[in-house]
Amino acid sequence: MTVKIEVGAGGIPHNQIVIYGLVGSLILIYLTYLNQVTGTEYFAFFGGLACVVALLWGADTIKHLCSYGLGTGVPSAGMIALGSGVIAALFGATTGVFAPIVALIVAAIIGAVAGLLANHVVRMDIPVMVISLTELAIVGAITVLGLVAMVGGTFNFLDLVTGTTVILGFAVKSYEASVIGGSIVAVIFMLAAIAIQHAFNACLGPGEQQDRTLMLAAECGFLSMIPVAVISFAFIAFIPALISLLVSVIGWAYTYAEYIKLSKRDAYAWLDAKPILEPKGGA
Repeated sequence: MTVKIEVGAGGIPHNQIVIYGLVGSLILIYLTYLNQVTGTEYFAFFGGLACVVALLWGADTIKHLCSYGLGTGVPSAGMIALGSGVIAALFGATTGVFAPIVALIVAAIIGAVAGLLANHVVRMDIPVMVISLTELAIVGAITVLGLVAMVGGTFNFLDLVTGTTVILGFAVKSYEASVIGGSIVAVIFMLAAIAIQHAFNACLGPGEQQDRTLMLAAECGFLSMIPVAVISFAFIAFIPALISLLVSVIGWAYTYAEYIKLSKRDAYAWLDAKPILEPKGGA
């Protein structure tokens, strides 16, 4: 039997965040397809923004799941999300323009199976386990696909596994010089896994507030975009990579400043809090 531990009340209902996160991230990730339409790479940064929106959804889902006494399960939830997401994203990337939709469907199946195993085999018996792991798997898939599109300018699998290198003045295909062949997906995995779990893990406690938690999630998303933007200089043109870096830094600076403001607000609210006194004579 599990006991639900209530965390910060109020704010935007979780179901609304699911809708905003799903629709918003899909729209943003599809905007990266403008690179193929226009023959440029200037729209790669939209993949990073899709990651940020998905992480907002993911952070609230982890809060929703871990309110059932799973404080130590926050890192595990993040790793399951991205582990499922990598499989779904890479499979979806093989389907061209349908990649985000296919990745979403495959991720939902993997997440649902993981949730059923957790409840009925591991016997965790958490009411929201199946739906939460399904959501987290989808968030992981969108996050991976978004950052992959940001670093490579596309979510097309063939373009992600084939790069070019110059030998004696001739450009030849090189799988090692590609986004997937260069193990960039492994870097994306760790950046996104830490980002998705950190917000609620850092804000968890009696003073947890939804706006502060979600602002930290956005800040973590933009922070993860910065190294991905730096890596993208090796795979896309200089100007598109520079645009991605500028968007990442500006987004991070803004969300970090806002998070500090919200932290000061909530810290001030606790200034008059009285310490918990031990009963006289011992417990």
